[in-house]
Amino acid sequence: MTFDPEKHHRRSIRLRNYDYSQPGAYFVTICTYQKQSWFGEIKNGQIYLNQLGKIVADEWLKTCKIRPNFKLDEWVIMPNHFHGIVIINDYSGDDQSLGARDAPLQQKPNSLSSCIAGFKSAVTKRINLLRQNTDTPIWQRNYYESILRDEKYLAVVREYIINNPKNWTNDRDYLPIDQQSQELYLDLLF
Repeated sequence: MTFDPEKHHRRSIRLRNYDYSQPGAYFVTICTYQKQSWFGEIKNGQIYLNQLGKIVADEWLKTCKIRPNFKLDEWVIMPNHFHGIVIINDYSGDDQSLGARDAPLQQKPNSLSSCIAGFKSAVTKRINLLRQNTDTPIWQRNYYESILRDEKYLAVVREYIINNPKNWTNDRDYLPIDQQSQELYLDLLF
């Protein structure tokens, strides 16, 4: 197949010209590779994390330690995805020396994308150490975000996150075990 730039280039799913390092609240969803249920299971409307899910939780909690201008709001780990609200506060650090202003193609060090990239990378490294294998990715290529522009929308998203385990079988990311790829199961003991 011949490369066709109209068909084959990747388009950003972010808002054009929006600065994702500016203060604000953001709703983030990150899915596992091919929506495989690797992080635990839902029983009676509650998530029970396995060893991999606990790694995800541990790395998410480290976010604020690494980025002091980030605050975590509601979040939940589901069997095959993660939802979280991130609040970015004013950053008073001097990032000029890091080249953030001069390198438009690189992520800003205190942006939402750098936070998510660091989180996904840390989770992947720890899980790959356990499974001693890097053939199957842990995460999908990107993530979904929504800018929470007012308190009403923030409250709606908080409620959605809190109730996500109870509504698991109605979730658009729900994939019954029998529909998941058998080749992608991670060979781990829990």
